[in-house]
Amino acid sequence: MRAVTVWSWRELDDAIGDAGRSHGFHAHSTLVFRGLARSGYSHTSGLARLQGDYAGVEAHLIRNFRKYAHRQAPGPTLWDWLALGQHHGLPTRLLDWTFSPFVALHFATASWPEDDGLLLAVDSAGTHRLLPEPLRASLREERALLFTTEMLAVTAPDLHAFDRLGAGLPPFLAFFEPPSLDERVVNQSSVLSALSSATYQLEEWLGEHQDLALSWVIPAGVKAEIRQRLDQANITERMLMPGLDGLADWLRRYYSPGSIAYGDATGGASMADQDKPAPPDNG
Repeated sequence: MRAVTVWSWRELDDAIGDAGRSHGFHAHSTLVFRGLARSGYSHTSGLARLQGDYAGVEAHLIRNFRKYAHRQAPGPTLWDWLALGQHHGLPTRLLDWTFSPFVALHFATASWPEDDGLLLAVDSAGTHRLLPEPLRASLREERALLFTTEMLAVTAPDLHAFDRLGAGLPPFLAFFEPPSLDERVVNQSSVLSALSSATYQLEEWLGEHQDLALSWVIPAGVKAEIRQRLDQANITERMLMPGLDGLADWLRRYYSPGSIAYGDATGGASMADQDKPAPPDNG
């Protein structure tokens, strides 16, 4: 999949707007977004990063997570448990997305100031037109763009049933909205994706469906400008990850020498020889 390099905030903002208008669902864009801090990173699931026989341990991970997370009850379906596990770092086949390009840009620009970042967009409506009929019927019946965990569970109560829906067909990709587990999920406009095979990765799917995806490379020299715009709009760790962890991450980034939060166009510190001012108090 070819990625377009952008050279300014305005160019990127215009490109995102044009892309959204060309993928409309009634009055809304059907695009979902992912941001990578390094363009060389791959869209590999946490489960696959385990390597070895990772597909063989998928069920064991989920079963034991449910067994030992006895104080947490996210919802009645396996998909609720998968969302909770992904939210807390359990290796799953799921990938994180967002409806907001600016949230995705936060994750593309908050770290690695010396490296190019990447913003990826996928047309969820076009993707769902490739689903097996039982899943497409569920979306039609609910007049929905994305699945909920309950909708998925009706057709596919577990991952084996989900995978079997694609028997004899190419692997498919489904997007669903996680339950509102906490403010982080809500503030990030979170979306999750699941592929119908634990061993099939998004990189492969993108290579086979290039008409449904767009990507933009954000050169290292442009990251600082985009980061400044996002910080001015309060798209920061403090807002996206409410609580002390997000606050600490925000302050760590702001006060780190050479941080992309406070630097020149190349991400280098422009006030390295003096104390930085206090971060802005946005109330």
